[in-house]
Amino acid sequence: MDKAQEYMDYGMQLVMEFTPKLVTAILVLIIGLWVVRMITNVLDKAMERGNVDVSLRRFLHSLLNILLKALVIISVISMLGVETTSFIAILGAAGLAVGLALQGSLANFAGGVLILIFKPYKVGDFIDAQGHMGSVNSIQVFNTVLKTPDNKTIIIPNGAIAGGSITNFSTEPRRRVDWVFGIGYSDDIDKAKAVIAKLLENDERALKDPEPVIVVSELADSSVNITVRVWAEAADFWPLHFDMIERVKKAFDKVGISIPFPQRDVHMYQQGNGSAN
Repeated sequence: MDKAQEYMDYGMQLVMEFTPKLVTAILVLIIGLWVVRMITNVLDKAMERGNVDVSLRRFLHSLLNILLKALVIISVISMLGVETTSFIAILGAAGLAVGLALQGSLANFAGGVLILIFKPYKVGDFIDAQGHMGSVNSIQVFNTVLKTPDNKTIIIPNGAIAGGSITNFSTEPRRRVDWVFGIGYSDDIDKAKAVIAKLLENDERALKDPEPVIVVSELADSSVNITVRVWAEAADFWPLHFDMIERVKKAFDKVGISIPFPQRDVHMYQQGNGSAN
């Protein structure tokens, strides 16, 4: 009976000692989570006023939210009398092990952060990265998703993109369109250049400033090559490129200008069979 009473007294003593700590810890947890929510809301409004990209805003919101909540939880555990030093050491060791196992994913994560901050491209841009060309469909934390002109989906790790070269075709509003048209050595060069110039003059997509360039660029093996360079709005690049190829061919045909193509002459010799005496 004395033992039971002793245990009850000890239990009551523990309750009396632990209850204030528990109540305080619960209050700190509630207040801490409220403060975290307030801080993240303030950050969201500040980034919204600063016109920060939506993808970056969501990423920073999640990251700050996780870090602050982790600090609140560690503080609450410490108030309950748990040794946080060993707890943090265990978390650190676990984090190191996970980091080593997922170092590729962490590199992609870091690459995603760099892309969201420095914005070498944005959703809707047409880019060439890691040997793939397409329009940026989405920028995720670990990957960038491209849509090719033939509607294929390409997923590229952000770490590879951030560490490699990127060609963004959508950065500038204007692009230069280049062609090379070959004519025969017996054809009139000035006539061919005049035909091309007339076609460009009648096409509104071909900008007149800067002035188009039409020059003889090479005396090739079987043709005189005329290089044409003209500036156009980025949206008109491919339509103008393809239309001019067809129009130049038809215009050359009308005025009798030839476009050389590889030919091969085959000579056949028939050898008679003679009988030996």
